[in-house]
Amino acid sequence: MRNNPFLPGFTVRYRDIKGARLRVFEAGEGPAVVLLHGLGGAASNWTAVAPALAERARVVVPELPGHGGSSALPAPVATLDAYADRVAGVLDAPAVVAGHSLGGLVALRLASRHPQLVRGVVLAGSAGISSGTRRSQRALAIASLIQPGKRIAPLRRLVSERRVLRELAFGFVSVADPRALEARVAEAFLAGAALHTGVREAADALVRTDPRRDLQRVTVPALVLHGARDRMVPLRDAFGYARLLDAPLRVIADCGHLLIGERPRAVVDAISSVLDRVLDLDELPVEGELAG
Repeated sequence: MRNNPFLPGFTVRYRDIKGARLRVFEAGEGPAVVLLHGLGGAASNWTAVAPALAERARVVVPELPGHGGSSALPAPVATLDAYADRVAGVLDAPAVVAGHSLGGLVALRLASRHPQLVRGVVLAGSAGISSGTRRSQRALAIASLIQPGKRIAPLRRLVSERRVLRELAFGFVSVADPRALEARVAEAFLAGAALHTGVREAADALVRTDPRRDLQRVTVPALVLHGARDRMVPLRDAFGYARLLDAPLRVIADCGHLLIGERPRAVVDAISSVLDRVLDLDELPVEGELAG
């Protein structure tokens, strides 16, 4: 099967899980790392992050139900439980799970519902805490109804290559400096949108899912990463996640919501630091070994 040009070296497979068919990209060897995209996103969103991580880990990039090449869920759902359960069905080994925006909330739900599959969590511009407010609900409803990414997708090459058009497409709330966004990264954010079939359903589930009930159940190493100029998810949400998870918080200066495209090196470093911590814990002697 032809490789995705935005994820060079990654193989593509499909998994049928509970009535939904998920498209999954994989590459690399070693400890498992899972990357979950945001609302209206796709696996290609990780174009500047996934290949670098695949140099030291087995990287798994599923597309959430209704996004990219994955089919929509067979029926509407009340919360993101069904999304987390489908991601769980993709995994064949415990992994460090990193999620961007909506993907961060799915990562938390995955860690809560399937703790045996999650060894660490990285929240990158994670939605959730403020997503249930009326203002956020209205914004998400409008965005999922209009689906601007899907409308722009056929023109993605043109938009990505012209700085002025990149500013129009990404400049209001998505990135801090859209003209500085690399053309290939901009195109990658638009590439998967043409295939979307269930963004509105995911948005509805997002606003109904309160992440705070999950946080007490997350006991694995965690890290919170957030853009200082994120206009979609307020920085106070990142402080809330860090406090409730008792996790370190890294704030990226001059960076907006699409930090996985704006500051990919910082994202790779954050995920690698959690992976290193997990591997260090694996090397610690167990209590019986200490006694011996």
